[in-house]
Amino acid sequence: MSTLRDNIVSGRTFAIISHPDAGKTTLTEKLLLFGGAIREAGAVKARRQQAHARSDWMAIEQQRGISVTSTVLQFHYNGYRVNLLDTPGHQDFSEDTYRTLLAADSVVMVIDAAKGVEPQTVKLFQVASSRHIPVFTFINKLDREGRDPWDLLQEIEQVLGIQTYPMNWPVGMGLDFRGIYDIHHRRFEHFDRANQDYRIVDYAAMHDQIPDDQRHALEEALELIMDAGEPFSEQKVTQGLLSPVFFGSAIANFGVKSFLDTFLQLAPPPTPRPSTIGPIDPSREGFSGFVFKIQANMNPQHRDRIAFVRIVSGRFERGMAVNHVRSGRVIRLSQPQQFLAQDRFIVEEAFAGDVIGLHDPGLFHIGDTLTEGEQFEFTGFPRFSPEHFAEIELKYALKHKQYQRGLSELTEEGLIQVFHPTDLGPQIYLGVVGPLQFEVLEYRMKMEYGVDITIRPLNYSIARWIEGTLPELGRFDRARVVLDADEQPVLLVEDEYTLARLQEKHTNMRLHESSLLVSPYLS
Repeated sequence: MSTLRDNIVSGRTFAIISHPDAGKTTLTEKLLLFGGAIREAGAVKARRQQAHARSDWMAIEQQRGISVTSTVLQFHYNGYRVNLLDTPGHQDFSEDTYRTLLAADSVVMVIDAAKGVEPQTVKLFQVASSRHIPVFTFINKLDREGRDPWDLLQEIEQVLGIQTYPMNWPVGMGLDFRGIYDIHHRRFEHFDRANQDYRIVDYAAMHDQIPDDQRHALEEALELIMDAGEPFSEQKVTQGLLSPVFFGSAIANFGVKSFLDTFLQLAPPPTPRPSTIGPIDPSREGFSGFVFKIQANMNPQHRDRIAFVRIVSGRFERGMAVNHVRSGRVIRLSQPQQFLAQDRFIVEEAFAGDVIGLHDPGLFHIGDTLTEGEQFEFTGFPRFSPEHFAEIELKYALKHKQYQRGLSELTEEGLIQVFHPTDLGPQIYLGVVGPLQFEVLEYRMKMEYGVDITIRPLNYSIARWIEGTLPELGRFDRARVVLDADEQPVLLVEDEYTLARLQEKHTNMRLHESSLLVSPYLS
């Protein structure tokens, strides 16, 4: 019978991040194939295709061929219990993406071999880097023409500020792609383009598989890696200072299995999380966990809400009673679920690192702590400053109740932030991280709540929470003071120049990029 420690050691919880079209969803599905979680990968390239990406469950995602909400996927592979957090890859994404990264112990960063490091990748990497968690890199689409591998490694180091170490090396690229040499295991994976397959041969036998010029280029690259490059260090990987880099092609299913095998060996098991009583270690006997995501209407027929809980310590059992620390209530977790996109499974037990879903009658908030025995609260859940703003209006007054419910639930998910005028008038302003969220909001209000809304973009681009004296703006129209959902004052401004002018004029006003409210889900 496996012990608590065995289950902790075998756990892996990681997120996949990328810029749009780098191949993140395709890689995700190939990992699920190897894990036996699905039998056939869905196609995401065209709306007209009937097979949709298995990890995209929302209708708007299937229609557009993109991911707009984070998904939790669980499977077992080679003795590992894997929790994969698939984050949105579209350039416009929500605060939900950032929060999902807080639940991960490591990150897989997917990069297009032709495009290199792109803006969305930079944003998401910075969130992961701020937590010093390990980042593994998968450079994708080697079966297409791409950039020189050395250039790609150099760009990762210069743009992202992290050292790299190639775990394998490509032989050719595009039409001349012959395969990859696995430096870590000292073997060659030969790419069979005709059959979209591969076979593994030893170093001596590979000479018969590739032309002389490619063999010489490989030998030179290996010599440089061994002699001139930074030595591989598992300690630096664990500290988030060194990124192991893997080359491959997700669409051709090449290099994915060797990546998965090596990644699971190197990726850390569940790690401690900060709390009001100090770091909570996974081996701590009492169950504890925190809510990092809330999703409304995962099953539109039942209008349900699911709170996603990352287990931090101990052993979870179905039906157990736990402390809901914020409310002071004791609640019984009778129907915990695990997920494979839209498919759900009742779970009898779970351990540190695992993610479970709980039916939410409106009790849970982002950052809520659940404990068994001693009560404490997990910390470190920032509320990110929105960058795009709009005014919202209900088209038909008879739908006001549904309208209020939709805004409330989607705000709790992290899709939007809601602001009001300081006089608490009827106007409602919305703030989002990426403008696509306005489109998602309009779609979901219509499809899930039966509400038609009008969204009018505003010119503001910066939000800052105010501490101290509120600015006297008068008729100044390039800035406005509003209240957030917790009635904290927030300054909205159009640009950095305006912000600087206001700060110079109002020296007693201190501005913050996150909420000043002291609550269990803000750090």
